Amino acid sequence: MSEYDVINSRVPKIDTPDKATGRAVFIDDMSMTGMLYGALLQSPLPHAKILSIDTSAAEKLPGVKAVVTAKEAGLVKYGVSPARYDETMFCSDRVRYVGDEIAAVAATDLETALEAVSLIKVEYEKLPVMLTIEESMAKGAPVFHEKYPGNVCAEVHQEFGDVEAGFKECDLIKTTTFKNKRQDAAFIEPQGCLAYYDHSGNLTLYSSTQVPHYVQRTLAMVLKLPVGKVRVVKPYVGAGFGIKASANHMELAACLLSMKTGKPVKMNFTREQVFTYGRARHQFTHTMTTGVKKDGTLVALKHECYLDGGAYSSFGIATVYYAGSLLGGPYKMPNMKYDGYRIYTNKPACGAQRGHGGVAARACWEQQLDMIAEELGIDPLDLRLKNMMIAGDVTCNDLNMSSLGMKECIEAVKEGSGWDKKKGKLPNGKGIGMACGFFVSGAGYPIYRSDTYHGTVVIKLTEDGGTALVYTASAEIGQGSDTTFAMIAAEALGILLENVRLESGDTDFGVDLGAYSSRQTLMTGHAVKDAAEDVKQQVLAVLSDELGLPAEDMDIKKGVIVFKKERPDFTPLRTRYIKEHRGWTDNPDENQELSFREASRIAYLAKGSIVGTGKYKPPELGGKFKGAAVGTSPAYGCSAQIVEVSVDMETGKIFIEKMTDAHDCGRAINRTSVEGQMEGSLSMGLGEALYEEVKFDENGRVINCDLAEYKIPTALDMPETETIIVESDEPNGPFGAKEVGEGAIMPTIPAILNAVYDATGVRIYELPLTPERVYMAIKEQEK
Repeated sequence: MSEYDVINSRVPKIDTPDKATGRAVFIDDMSMTGMLYGALLQSPLPHAKILSIDTSAAEKLPGVKAVVTAKEAGLVKYGVSPARYDETMFCSDRVRYVGDEIAAVAATDLETALEAVSLIKVEYEKLPVMLTIEESMAKGAPVFHEKYPGNVCAEVHQEFGDVEAGFKECDLIKTTTFKNKRQDAAFIEPQGCLAYYDHSGNLTLYSSTQVPHYVQRTLAMVLKLPVGKVRVVKPYVGAGFGIKASANHMELAACLLSMKTGKPVKMNFTREQVFTYGRARHQFTHTMTTGVKKDGTLVALKHECYLDGGAYSSFGIATVYYAGSLLGGPYKMPNMKYDGYRIYTNKPACGAQRGHGGVAARACWEQQLDMIAEELGIDPLDLRLKNMMIAGDVTCNDLNMSSLGMKECIEAVKEGSGWDKKKGKLPNGKGIGMACGFFVSGAGYPIYRSDTYHGTVVIKLTEDGGTALVYTASAEIGQGSDTTFAMIAAEALGILLENVRLESGDTDFGVDLGAYSSRQTLMTGHAVKDAAEDVKQQVLAVLSDELGLPAEDMDIKKGVIVFKKERPDFTPLRTRYIKEHRGWTDNPDENQELSFREASRIAYLAKGSIVGTGKYKPPELGGKFKGAAVGTSPAYGCSAQIVEVSVDMETGKIFIEKMTDAHDCGRAINRTSVEGQMEGSLSMGLGEALYEEVKFDENGRVINCDLAEYKIPTALDMPETETIIVESDEPNGPFGAKEVGEGAIMPTIPAILNAVYDATGVRIYELPLTPERVYMAIKEQEK
């Protein structure tokens, strides 16, 4: 039996009724009186100078209310990280990819807005097109951004220990190169927004964003408004996966158009625009050299990585760091060297996607560890267990393992999959493979340099007693964070979940950095717990005065006041409460325990409105070296995964038959949501491994920019899955909780790669594992 009353249980998400009945309001459902519709003019060319822009015909079209270009918008640079601001709302002198924004129109209806866009005349001078890393880095290649010579957006050079000295101690050294492909997140809801600039000079933006706080700051900076005049509200969101974790051009354009017209302006991306905007998974090329001793002890890792970043930085400066830093765990490794390069190309910018920066790196290395295990004659599980860190260990790059249930995860999937009965004993064409994963529970520092709290929360008790109103600026995007926070509030306050009402996603509610880096359960959860405990202490303090008891001799559990010693005479308090509620049919009788509803009403009568506040920011984390902030976290989640496959040796088609995943989430708040996040990661990892690739023609145009041609797994493609929750009780998490949102994707691809090798005897070093690629690899092996 759980020691908790609310958390560590299974409850439906609190937004389920709205979503199941169609009452949930998404951006596309929203409208306002007098609303205009916006549309963007985007570049048809991948690289060109802008010689002139003529908007006169568009402005004359009946129904058009405003046309804006860089002339009206200005040239304030923005982006994700202040260290790499390289975008403006609209291009002024040059376009750098097909889809780069040039102008926007607001009109009385969408058809008129689109027609007006088609009437804008732009004169271009074509420039050389560089669609690959090699072309961008070639001698004499045009420079994308003057500040970044050689088209190197960002580079990282780190060494911990002495890698070359470590290699001299090794009995086996293995080098491999691995390449993934650019992905799209394929969320169900394209980006959309509705902006309104009112007559008092207040700007409100409703947006399908993951990060209201960061969008608010960008709007204020680019539009030159006081932050206090800008409000960002997130309605229901149909997923984000990282792509919606920064401000986009459409949001900025809608706000500017509203400021120009004084009318609400609504804009939505089409599915094609989702692809041309990009900001999803980079294409990585990893080359890794690992040295081990003959007993399997890991000694050194040398790692080089090139990222195809697209035309702008986006999250890229963080991505290139994450690609190296996240290999610091979960294995003991004294020597690690990393050189990473993010390169500009004439394609849509890449950004952060689930498992930010670490997915392809983990795939490369976990496949290589299996190769090493085979050469040494060691079971792949045993090799990993031999080198596994434990709680209290610190990585060579200063990441602190405050909790780590990695060994327990491996043992769980070993038993759950029947590994010992299958490994090395399956017929040709059938295979089993495993891998491990490791990820942050929230980035240790905000994107901009600041001592800001990462989350603030307010909890107010209703004046009639009995209900807690939770206000948080956090971002529920389908992952279940609202439910998690309601459960934490109920547990910490000592009331029933049904007596919590929660509102989220509004910058007027406070500060919250948003839904990215698997941060919200730990960070916002801490702030919620803090606020709930504040409220609880206020109520108990009033009871202490009223009853003449020390507050520490009382508690609140399941909505009832618990007296730890003798039960006092609280009849006078109950009498006061009942007098206020004459005629009510649910008043307590004399034999009932003193309820929280009564106690909170008495507290209001004594103090006025009972409001508790909570806040959280991590302690100082990480080392002092350059880039040390990226990869730091108050806690780290970890996963082990075993995948079973069959491969048609005549066609190369892979069938995933079973996936067994164990994840250490610290302590599960809502066990159903934890399992749902694990299953979502398995699905996304399976898609990246087998199907997904954003493809371009020779002119830099995306050629599979819809969900018919861009293949993702459906429910029919998902195999039998077993999700196993491992709980390590994280000391830095609220009630011991930490991440599950992204870490579970880390082992999926390498587990599939290792299973395919077990089935075919063929190692494949490039994704996706299409039937053609697998078939050709099998035939090459046969030669």
